[in-house]
Amino acid sequence: MVEGESAGGSAKQGRDRKYQAILPLKGKILNVEKARYDKMLGHEEIRAIITALGTGIGKDDFDAGKLRYHKIILMTDADVDGSHIRTLLLTFFFRHMKELIDREHIYIAQPPLYRVKRGKTEKYIRDERDFARELMKRATEDHVVKAKEGVTLQGAGLTSFLLNVQEYAAVAAKLGRRLKEPKLAEVLAESGLDKKTEFEEKKSVDKLLKDIEKAKLKLEGKVAFDEEHSLYEILLDAPNNSKINWALAATAEYKRLRALAKQIDEFNKPPFTVSRNGDKAVKERAQDVLSYVMEDAKKDFTITRFKGLGEMNPSQLWETTMNADTRTLLKVKLEDAVAAEDIFTTLMGENVEARRKFIEDNALEVVNLDI
Repeated sequence: MVEGESAGGSAKQGRDRKYQAILPLKGKILNVEKARYDKMLGHEEIRAIITALGTGIGKDDFDAGKLRYHKIILMTDADVDGSHIRTLLLTFFFRHMKELIDREHIYIAQPPLYRVKRGKTEKYIRDERDFARELMKRATEDHVVKAKEGVTLQGAGLTSFLLNVQEYAAVAAKLGRRLKEPKLAEVLAESGLDKKTEFEEKKSVDKLLKDIEKAKLKLEGKVAFDEEHSLYEILLDAPNNSKINWALAATAEYKRLRALAKQIDEFNKPPFTVSRNGDKAVKERAQDVLSYVMEDAKKDFTITRFKGLGEMNPSQLWETTMNADTRTLLKVKLEDAVAAEDIFTTLMGENVEARRKFIEDNALEVVNLDI
């Protein structure tokens, strides 16, 4: 199933007709979570899906054994509309053809997000993380970074260092949003507090509060004793109203931030002198080295970002997304049917208040937002 007439046309031209069939979808299908059964069956796109699959629908008529295809692959664009269409399709299968998910017939295509060309070399890249890694790998081929204390970084060592710097910035930003103060995450990363026993001692938590005050973040707070857990914590005053305690230090984000800070610290000896083909530049921060190397590298690349499947011609779509020998598919599974039931009801149902609360509680966890 392919989103849009344009992409559907390219997919039809690029497919292997011996075993692949294409069903282009004209935009967003009906949200079956909210629709009555008769209205759903009256929807043209849903009728087309039911007919194409051959399984029938409904308690008395559905028969998974009559499925005409072994794999049902959802191909949508890498944007908000594409994500919405994919969610609507998954809602349909979960509510009315759940057995197809249980039998592992439903898959999500993983089309590339980028095409990177350097000279005659061309490579397709699936997501932002792989794009950053590929660009970093190529960028560090030609760069050498020298710092104090005899530190020299190049090749794989430089790639590893800059990837850590890049991930550190992302994790710190995420934790900073949770704490409502971006720079506070950096203070915590350098604090050294990452053991439960350290929150049992008032003096170690007192020291952290002093470090926060020294950072001049315009935050005020106090050390308090949590009697329920017998641990000390920092209570930050309004408008922040955040807590810094063992519950925070035990989160995956906090632990990863501390681990990255330790790895970076080994080579973080500014100032840095960045050299490439005789050209030199001095940078004061590791983040500045990352930005410089990445911008310098982009000059050697031709980068194409595919926001829609229709931007690829038939041969590109076949090569990257449809060729069974090289494509990457994401299998849809129901590891926890109860949790799946709850999430579909919350996000796709008619209870606006429940959906609003879910969004408010999880907004800070969003990684990729296309607006």
